Amino acid sequence: MSSATAPHRVSAAPSLLVTLENAPEAAAVARDAAGDFLNSLGPPPGRDASDAVVLIVSELVTNAVRHTRTRTCTLSLAAGPGTLTVAVADASHRPPRERDPDVRGEGGGFGWPMVRRLAVSTSVEITSQGKTVTAVVAREGERSA
Repeated sequence: MSSATAPHRVSAAPSLLVTLENAPEAAAVARDAAGDFLNSLGPPPGRDASDAVVLIVSELVTNAVRHTRTRTCTLSLAAGPGTLTVAVADASHRPPRERDPDVRGEGGGFGWPMVRRLAVSTSVEITSQGKTVTAVVAREGERSA
């Protein structure tokens, strides 16, 4: 099903890499992994930053499952001194697209604008292997340890 690696250090910044099968439960597994990662940070980020990261993780993984025809996607999380970075990679070459939200709830269209509002920056990198969608969240409002 889904597998996760333990948090490891890259350039002295805590990080996590999780490979997920593109299945309906992938977003829930990703949210749990993100929550555990955020709680492991010292000091943990503030509630607003944590909530933003979990929402972005949920949306990007859901999009990878819903809109691609790939077997897996990969969630990467990294914590820097002032930022939290979320990246989701999949084998599709189609970038997220802005579309009019469907207020009837049948066609979506709310997620990508939400991700862009919550993040201080977003990017999409297309490679020969697929794409990686990255969102960077400000780590302001950190709680004391």
